[in-house]
Parts: sequence; structure tokens; C-alpha cells
Amino acid sequence: MPGLPDTLEHALTITVFVFVMMILIDYINVLTQGRMSSAIKGGIWRQYLIASFLGATPGCLGAFMNASLYLRGVLSFGAIVGGMIATSGDEAYIMLTLFPRIAFLLFFLLFVFGIVFAWVSDKATAVFHIQLQQECELSHLHTDEECRCFDLKAVKKLPKMSLLRLLLLIILSSFLGIFGANFLKLEQNWMRITFITLVSLATFITITAPDHYLKEHIWVHIVKKHLWRVFLWTFFSLLFINIALFYWNLEEFCKGNTLWMLLMGGLIGLIPESGPHLIFVMMYARGLIPFSVFFTSCFVQDGHGMLPLFSYTVKDSLLIKMFNLLFGLGVGVVFFLLGW
Repeated sequence: MPGLPDTLEHALTITVFVFVMMILIDYINVLTQGRMSSAIKGGIWRQYLIASFLGATPGCLGAFMNASLYLRGVLSFGAIVGGMIATSGDEAYIMLTLFPRIAFLLFFLLFVFGIVFAWVSDKATAVFHIQLQQECELSHLHTDEECRCFDLKAVKKLPKMSLLRLLLLIILSSFLGIFGANFLKLEQNWMRITFITLVSLATFITITAPDHYLKEHIWVHIVKKHLWRVFLWTFFSLLFINIALFYWNLEEFCKGNTLWMLLMGGLIGLIPESGPHLIFVMMYARGLIPFSVFFTSCFVQDGHGMLPLFSYTVKDSLLIKMFNLLFGLGVGVVFFLLGW
């Protein structure tokens, strides 16, 4: 099979980066718990701004927070639409690994378009008298004392650490050794330095966090729910592209059918799950599709941030998806006509 060892190595590198980034983002989320939601209450433009900002943060935590706030009636329909437009899901971490400069530009554009189309969506629902369902009892992230981030007691208990803490420290120490010795072929030195820095921070969190945090946040949520999916989707997406490039002229097909690829990117973006969108991330990284196609896919998809809404109101969820698809295809076509 073409490029299998390189594909496996590339997938592992990306997965490691996603793992430590998820730990850091979750740590910040818990550290600032309660402050974000209280800042959102205010004028409608503040809702648009904050919902789009939360959506633009890597991963699905921001999208989940937006969904929670919408169900409580804190966010308008337009604000949740804008927040989902700005969301790139777990693929955001992979974009930061493969093409960080373009990734930040993409996040900024999605943030801006999220604000703009949030306003358009609220106007449209008012004009067409669309009935929406809101306000549901949804539990907040717990604020138990045992879930605080920095815990000196955990440091004092290191000689008698739990098996889970020991396992995580061994894994992270192995990552440090691998990146420090440059066993993995990172393209530039700054990438190796970045990886070492992030893994070091994740190691610090593992040392200082209480056992409850390690179990519920890192192991149950990140490792068991996210990490294996990230690895499998990354590996098989890379493998598919490598096989397609080897046996089939994928590059010629993509460049000869750009509008069809743009439409396909928007339709696949309707799937409320992280993973299917990753094929477009990898194709863009390889130069197989233009920015307009990649942007359309990012615009419409929202990782699995919509799943909490689908579990409560299918109607509102479908409306959000339809709005995002129409807006995304419209902006994508404009970008295509501009030659992007």
C-alpha cells in the first residue's frame, strides 16, 4: 500500500498535537468557568460577537457552550447560526498543525462572517415569521471544588500517584522524548519547539491537576470520546488521498470540477460530526483544492457542536444547518469567482 509508514507517522504526529491542544483548551475552559457566560448577557451585537468568538476557538467546547446558551434563551437564533459558522470543530487543531498561518486567517474570516450572518439570520427569521423553540434546562459545567485546575495537594501526592496519572505522565514524557530527539520528521524546527512547549504544558497540567480532573476531563472526555476518532479519521483520510494520488489523478479531477467539489464540501459539512470534513482539510493541505472549496466546507461544518441541539430541537437544528449551507455556498461561489 503506497506511503503506509509515512501516513501512519503523519497521523500519529497530528493526533499527539490534537491531544495536547485539547488538554490546554479544556484547562482554560475550566479555569475561566462561569465568567464567559456572564459576559454574554447584553445587547444583540454582544451576543453575535461572543458567540462567533466562542465558535472560532479550536475544538467543540465553544460550540457546546453556544448550544447551551441558546437552549437557555441567552442567545438569539442569529447568534447561534453565527457561532456555528465560526466553528471548525476538532479539525481546527489539525489545521494549526498543517498550515497555521492560513488556519488563523480562516478562523478570522469565519469569525467575521459569523457576526455578519448572525445579523442576517435574525432579520430573516423576523421577516419570514419563523417559529423557534428555545429555553431548556441544561446543566452547567460543574464547579465542584474537586475539579479545580491547580491543586497543590496533587503535587504532594505524586509519590503515591494514581495509575491514571502515572500512565498520562509516561505518555507525555514519551512524546517529549520523541519530539526532543526529532524521531518524527517535522518539517521545520519551530514546529518541534512548539510541540515540545505544548507537551511540557500538558505535563504540568497532569502533575498539578486533581485525580477527578484527570479522569473526567482528560481520560473520559478527551481520550475516550475524541482522540481515537481523530486518529482514525486522520489516518484514513491521509491514506485515501495517498491511494487516490497513486492510482487515480485526483488532482486533475479536483481542479477540473471545482464547483462540484465546492457543492460537495457544503453538503458534507451538513453532517453533525467531526471527521468527514477532514478529507477537505487534507486535500487543501496537499494543494488539491482551492481555498474557496476548503472555506465552504469549513463554513458549513461545525464538528459535533450541533449534537446537543439535535437532541432537543430537530427543527431549529435543521434551520441552522440550512442557513449555514445557503450562506456558505454563496460565499464560496463569490470566493471562487474571485479566483481564490
